[in-house]
Amino acid sequence: MSRRIPVLIVAGFLGAGKTTLLNHLLRQRQARIGVVVNDFGAVNIDAMLVAGQVDAMVSLGNGCVCCAVDVGELDEMFTRLAQSNRVDVIVVEASGLAEPRNLIRMVIASDNPRIRYGGLIEIVDAEHFPDSRARHPELTSHLRLADLVVVNKADRVPPGDLERLRGEIGDMVRGVPVHATTHGRIDPTLLFDPPEQTTATVAGQLSFDELLDEHDHDHTAEDHHHLHDDYQSVSFTSTTDLDPRKLVALLEDPPAGLFRAKGFVAFGVADDRRKFLLHMVGRHVVFEPATWSRGESRRTDLVLIGSGLDTTAATAALQETVHDAPKPLDEQALLGVWRHVPRELSDAEL
Repeated sequence: MSRRIPVLIVAGFLGAGKTTLLNHLLRQRQARIGVVVNDFGAVNIDAMLVAGQVDAMVSLGNGCVCCAVDVGELDEMFTRLAQSNRVDVIVVEASGLAEPRNLIRMVIASDNPRIRYGGLIEIVDAEHFPDSRARHPELTSHLRLADLVVVNKADRVPPGDLERLRGEIGDMVRGVPVHATTHGRIDPTLLFDPPEQTTATVAGQLSFDELLDEHDHDHTAEDHHHLHDDYQSVSFTSTTDLDPRKLVALLEDPPAGLFRAKGFVAFGVADDRRKFLLHMVGRHVVFEPATWSRGESRRTDLVLIGSGLDTTAATAALQETVHDAPKPLDEQALLGVWRHVPRELSDAEL
């Protein structure tokens, strides 16, 4: 099966820094991004300003493309982007007044087998969020839908106020990672997996984008600590098969701060020879049954990524999912896994 393209939704109240974060992602050279913009009125992307019309698709360089659509046309645009084979990830920048729940439903309900839900990233203005929330109480419910909360403009408030704000938001979102940054800077690998490079890098003249990136790097060196604040990852490998019930229970009630989990799993179920690919974003878990490649060792390899993640506790929790009993489990142990297998894949396997 072709790799599914993750669809990330970037939302947040007016002025929180959604477009700033988006432009930062577009500066990276690791992946080709398909951008879908829903807020036509004040789009800070030069190519989109030139396009100036709904349902326009324009090239942004670095292999990235950008388009502007009405909400009702999102699914059609997902199809166009997925079929183009030009993008590795799709980012939807929602209007500052958009209802995130509707966008999430649209992505999850899509019948397009080439895309998968990549999570809701809610952007918060560290300086103005308390006032905005007081005037718009619905922002609390928006945050509770998020898979990752990014507290932007962290440099504009005193450190003590920032920590209090993060604590308040953490209480609202109950375990969802809360990541602080400035100028919308966030490591792209926290949000999606760049494709493996298939060609060797050779020496050459830097492009304009690369020169601009070098300039930004020098200019912001003093702020570098904001880029990775609270960003942790855990790698887990086991040559002993896992207990599917225990792993599903861990993923459905994940450690605080966990944003993503990815990798492949071997389950200790009698006569089961499959490997299961795992994609997890927030509380959205997907398993995809697959076959082991010729010569591939049967083992589990997982990576957990989060902000404010207790890596020691997460590693211990993963270790607890290992099925080290001499007798394999029966087929019923996989029922929880099948709940998280896309219907078209489940029907093909059964």
